[in-house]
Amino acid sequence: MRIGELARRTGVSERSLRYYETQGLLRAERTPGGHRDYPEAAVDRVIRIQELYAAGLHSEKIRQLLPCMRDQDGGPSATATPRLVAELAAERDRIDRMIADLVRSRETLDEVIRAAGEAGGTVPPNAPLIRKDPHAPCDRGGTPATSRRSSRPT
Repeated sequence: MRIGELARRTGVSERSLRYYETQGLLRAERTPGGHRDYPEAAVDRVIRIQELYAAGLHSEKIRQLLPCMRDQDGGPSATATPRLVAELAAERDRIDRMIADLVRSRETLDEVIRAAGEAGGTVPPNAPLIRKDPHAPCDRGGTPATSRRSSRPT
């Protein structure tokens, strides 16, 4: 199949498919006219690549993992090793740390929102922030809020 059909069937841009090829993630034969010709299995391969990117893996790690995975279902291939399991577990741990960092950031933001709501009265949770002075802290009503910090712009 040609690159346009593979892009249509997978929802991935032609540019991304060419990138996958340069990264060694995807292979295509060439027609006598020089056009890429992908096998039917490329559809499953591209879907697998997308899933691995979505899991937070980078292209070099994906390139190392693909030979150890079946494209059809993502299961381990006959060449999967204990090393693959260890590397995937390490990636999962990295993602868990990122999630924990994001949760802490959200909790901090929740505290700031709560404090701002208490200082300025009731604030609807989705009210837009309006700033008359871009350097001054403000409330959702558009008036500068009082701050315990210096009034210098940051």
